[in-house]
Amino acid sequence: MDPKEKFYRHFRESIEVLQDQISQLAHLSAIGGERQEATDHILAGISKLQNEVADAAEYTPAYDRRQYSEAVKGLQDKLHETLAKVTPKSRFQFKRTGTDHVDMGAPENDPRLNPGSLSRRPHSPRSAPGAARSVSAEAEDTMGHLPCKGKDYNEELAGSDPSSVQKPSFSAAQSIGISDQTGLHIILPSSASRATAAGCLRDLKDCVIDLSIPTAQGVPFPGLILKDIDRCLIVAGRVNGPIHINDVSNSTLVVIARQVRIHNCRDVNIYLHCASHPIIEDCSGMRFAPLPSCYLTEADKSTENQWDQVDDFKWLKTTQSPNWTTLSEAQRLGEEVWTKIVPGQPGVSAEEILSKVGIPPK
Repeated sequence: MDPKEKFYRHFRESIEVLQDQISQLAHLSAIGGERQEATDHILAGISKLQNEVADAAEYTPAYDRRQYSEAVKGLQDKLHETLAKVTPKSRFQFKRTGTDHVDMGAPENDPRLNPGSLSRRPHSPRSAPGAARSVSAEAEDTMGHLPCKGKDYNEELAGSDPSSVQKPSFSAAQSIGISDQTGLHIILPSSASRATAAGCLRDLKDCVIDLSIPTAQGVPFPGLILKDIDRCLIVAGRVNGPIHINDVSNSTLVVIARQVRIHNCRDVNIYLHCASHPIIEDCSGMRFAPLPSCYLTEADKSTENQWDQVDDFKWLKTTQSPNWTTLSEAQRLGEEVWTKIVPGQPGVSAEEILSKVGIPPK
């Protein structure tokens, strides 16, 4: 079947399923979190569909892409309207700068339905302890900070001791969003397993970050974004859909994903398990290796791993692209590194771990 026709059918079926799920929300009880769980499932489905539209851009014409985008926007609007009808208004309001008020309990102020509507400004310089947190009305780009409900995890992390391992629970969050951090070792515990509806890591430097535990024991990310990252070791966890890796340099990544799209990256080692051909564009110094066995599950072992079948969209010749290569067995990190060094030990800084996994010094 023609790829355009195949995607059209898949998209139409996905839209119909999501529309049906939205229409059922009014019949679900808010008690016990039944309606909230269904809402989170719908949001994850919409996010996955958006990523699939982006991935299909290479073989769909501009007009079709606009139609797909408008259909996804229609889904978001329908979900917004449905939640507005079934969600009682909160009696508590938080004052924004000026005379307006923002009802944080209202669906129209849910950042997942209105990306950027309540995005926070970068937290640096940090406000004094106990100071009121301001809310920015300015929208950020589409890969902006992912919202976390009830806590500002990034602000807490920014005040952490860099010589110890940080384990933010994200138990009150709907999504994993870690940004604007330097020199930290962060391991997500199993308590973050409910926050994997979406994920974004951005603006990170000299960090060690492990997302594998929540996605191994809970629900994988439907999609994940890594952006503006330098000198980091990132164990990205499991991603059922695409992972978008943009503007990453001098780093090592561990990735399990259905699709891998890599743009504008340089000098990156990627330990990979991927069900399709990884795609690179505007990259140099990319080095690929299979996933370390300590991260493999029985399901992974039964799935073909195309880690070394890389397509370089900026190298159209039949000869091997000079922008990527594979790591020989002698060049790959041993299992002991992944099981003993990467998890960290008391008093061992992120910088020491980065040195031991071969990331060049500052």
